[in-house]
Amino acid sequence: MTPTRCPCGSGLPYADDCGRLHDGSAAAATAEQLMRSRYSAFAVGDPAYLLATWDPATRPPTLELDPGVRWTGLEVLATTGGGLFDAEGTVTFRAHARAGGQDTVQAEHSRFRRRDGRWVYVDGDPV
Repeated sequence: MTPTRCPCGSGLPYADDCGRLHDGSAAAATAEQLMRSRYSAFAVGDPAYLLATWDPATRPPTLELDPGVRWTGLEVLATTGGGLFDAEGTVTFRAHARAGGQDTVQAEHSRFRRRDGRWVYVDGDPV
């Protein structure tokens, strides 16, 4: 089921926000926008988008999402670079989820770069 509001927390309808990136009708303009769209891809269960936006140098060959995880919120804590005219950027975030009856938080300092004019996720360090 497609959510009404975008899971990334923008407050916009999913179809007008990350949904456009997921269906290929738009591309992320900034590293933060890509990170938010990747969070939303986890939330809506779209591993194909996650793989397509992962740098080929660090991308795994396959990706299976855990259907028992329900992503419940995103906090962007900091960004560096990653703007319209940058080649690289970082985003530090906390992603909240519920799994196995427990609330969990994944915090990461993620690295992004432009590849062929598009933002891709490179890797990240837990924080």
